[in-house]
Amino acid sequence: MDALSANEAKTQFGDMLLKAQRAPVQINKNGKPVAVVISMDEYESIEALKLRFLQLRAVEAKIAIKGGNTVDGESFFDSLESGQYD
Repeated sequence: MDALSANEAKTQFGDMLLKAQRAPVQINKNGKPVAVVISMDEYESIEALKLRFLQLRAVEAKIAIKGGNTVDGESFFDSLESGQYD
């Protein structure tokens, strides 16, 4: 992944946008990564994956409910937020 300082990203904005069409571009501030610029296609792919994941979790929850295997809502959402699943 290409990396640019925040100042480079500002002064080379057009070039950065062209690079982001091919691969993510990391933006660093004070030597630390603070952002990543990605193409719209990549962003839409990530959002579609997130939606598909949530749809799958909803289907799994419905199956668990039908089987009598339930947890309270707070525990379900806590596991969803943390990424830890039983």
